[in-house]
Amino acid sequence: MSKRKHLKPIPRFESEAEERGFWESHDTADYVDWRRAVTGIFPNLKPSTETISLRLPAGLLAGLKILANKRDVPYQSLLKVFLAERVAGELAREAGAIPHKPVHGAVRSAGRR
Repeated sequence: MSKRKHLKPIPRFESEAEERGFWESHDTADYVDWRRAVTGIFPNLKPSTETISLRLPAGLLAGLKILANKRDVPYQSLLKVFLAERVAGELAREAGAIPHKPVHGAVRSAGRR
């Protein structure tokens, strides 16, 4: 039978920044028994977004709108999918990993929101 590691108590933090700094420099294995962890499900959690202004050549935007129309999705959603796939692929390539298809809910196969 293996001995259980004695866990350290998690300190109280005055701010989120203080807590963030603590966890950046400490190993959670010293504070949490991950064998007892359960998977959390957050069905209503939406990713935070940020509005940007992006200038595209007219022809590129027209092509994007044509593709989006064929898929019956908003062109902004299709653009997010294209960007997410490309960014994931580039990051995986740089890390020497095999790129995988990102999980997202931005584009549905049919219908608009």
